[in-house]
Amino acid sequence: MPLLSKKEVLNLKLKSIPLSQLKELADKLRVDTSGPVATLIKRMMEQPAIEEFSINSFIKEKYAERISERRKLITDNELKQELMKVQDFSWGIVQGQLDQKIQREYVRKFVRYDELIGNVKNHLHNEITSYVICTWFNHWTTVLVEEHISQHPKVVPTLKNIKGVDIFFNNQPFDLKTTYIPKNYNIDEAIKNPKELAIWMYEKQGDQRFDANNRLFVILSDKENPEDSWKLKRNFDLVFRAIDNFFDTTVVSTEDEIIFVFKKKTYTTISKTLIIVK
Repeated sequence: MPLLSKKEVLNLKLKSIPLSQLKELADKLRVDTSGPVATLIKRMMEQPAIEEFSINSFIKEKYAERISERRKLITDNELKQELMKVQDFSWGIVQGQLDQKIQREYVRKFVRYDELIGNVKNHLHNEITSYVICTWFNHWTTVLVEEHISQHPKVVPTLKNIKGVDIFFNNQPFDLKTTYIPKNYNIDEAIKNPKELAIWMYEKQGDQRFDANNRLFVILSDKENPEDSWKLKRNFDLVFRAIDNFFDTTVVSTEDEIIFVFKKKTYTTISKTLIIVK
């Protein structure tokens, strides 16, 4: 998508607030709180003196409350210590294909019960354990990274799922993607020309997950040991320092527009890329 206007961004920010909290915000702004989300947003957008600063402050306050609730479950330091316990990062099963694998390699393959159970215990159990550990590691490292990003002064997070938007940075919406340098992609070329890497990431996305929304890529790479790049995601001192420097010094402009082709159709979007290298 092209750069959005201030009014379009404000509308998206209001859409990212759950109804109960939207009513609370409307009440603070002295706006009638009755009706569904669309009605409330329309009323607020019609206010001549609506201040985006107030909206941003409200969202960040509610997000901070969410972080506080998570920290009651486990503190940041405790969570980081738990993530350090992961010794191996091997999926074992391709994401999204667990049921297919069970059907193909177990359910339809074995006709004798004891043989089925033996293979499940000897093979599938370990693969599923590896899969769960990788998913768990990805989830909680992403939680800490996204919480850190969302607390930056230039960033406003979303309070509920809204397709294609995780954060607002420099008053533009972005889908946040934390991932690794693609296999066989030259890291030096990526650092030299991050736009080309972004285009590659858009063009190589799967059919089911395709979209052309603005994306902010956080790319991790261990240059000497690429297979250990996953460990960078829990190197929070390095990652957080790079994130802070990026958001402190970066702005969003038309220069961030990229053009890519997917299934013979051409798309234009806004993309930013932060490459963190060890």
